[in-house]
Amino acid sequence: MDLDALSGVIAYKHTGESVTTVTAAVDRITINHPLKELCDLELSGQVTFATGRSSMEISIQVAKAPEKGGSVQKEDVLMTCAFTMVSLDPNTKKPVAICPVKIESEEEKRLFALGEKNYNIKKSRAKTGLRKQTPNDEESDLIHAMWLRQLEYHDPNNPLRKPPNTYYMSSTTLSSSQIMQPQFRNRHNFMIFGGYLLKTSFELAFCAAAAFSRSRPTFLSLDPSTFENPVPVGSVLYLKATVAYTEPASGNSDDFSSRNTTPDGTFDSSKDARFTRVQIRIDSKVRDIEHGSTKPTGQFNYTFLVEKDISVMPQTYEEFMIWVDARRRADRVRGSIDGGAEGAVQGKAGQGMKDDGRGVRITE
Repeated sequence: MDLDALSGVIAYKHTGESVTTVTAAVDRITINHPLKELCDLELSGQVTFATGRSSMEISIQVAKAPEKGGSVQKEDVLMTCAFTMVSLDPNTKKPVAICPVKIESEEEKRLFALGEKNYNIKKSRAKTGLRKQTPNDEESDLIHAMWLRQLEYHDPNNPLRKPPNTYYMSSTTLSSSQIMQPQFRNRHNFMIFGGYLLKTSFELAFCAAAAFSRSRPTFLSLDPSTFENPVPVGSVLYLKATVAYTEPASGNSDDFSSRNTTPDGTFDSSKDARFTRVQIRIDSKVRDIEHGSTKPTGQFNYTFLVEKDISVMPQTYEEFMIWVDARRRADRVRGSIDGGAEGAVQGKAGQGMKDDGRGVRITE
């Protein structure tokens, strides 16, 4: 919630108080180093991408507070993230143009280019999603292989049975519902603060990962997420968590290793699969109590690390599409590490840092 609140402060510093600014999306959250001691934290951020349209990208970092007169070092940066904020006319609630950001230093040019590339990537992905295109040949082969494997599990003449560490996706869901209280509203209207929605979705995702693995999960990343519809005070928020995808990780959590699965999506026992990355999908919707209408409010995808050899298997077509979408997300993270484009994160005092995939935490 503090990160979203800081994004709002930075956005108003750029736009002024004449417009209303709302959170449109959380583009990426990266945990660079885990916090291992009690210390003061410094939250800082800046507008890194704004071209004169209604939206802007704000990059934020959380670091250990430096000594007086000192500067933040690379190893002191704990978390980096980016929010997309949109400015609206306070009367019509329609998007309004804001002033572009002025680029002066080489570091600012790098951050602006990164923001522009992320903006174009989001636009291209919207055209290639599963709602627009069918699964490709490789994905279709994986779906067919898993379907055949399920038939073998239920064939009385086949000795093969579902491994005890493999769970059907339908058995991994957790749901919650709560009425939206006014203490969590935005400062300028009666819509719920976006940071609160992230907090509640994260808590349910954590519980789902813990229930699935029967262990304490470690948060790794939040994929880019978009807020589709506002959540008014007094409405009912429904959240549903599903284990969408799993992939083994090596015993060294710093190693973003390749997927150790067989073609049908189950574990290869010949490889080290003691640690597993678990991707939790949160589907959210809001119901208007008076009118009974229901609207989607967004989809959030969290990735956790658990110290268990465990996997999930879809059964229905809908579950297969959830699995394919989650697998694509995992592959994009791996591709961003190889390409280095989306892995770059904000530095301090002009010091750019590149996430090489060897850190404890990694996301898009």
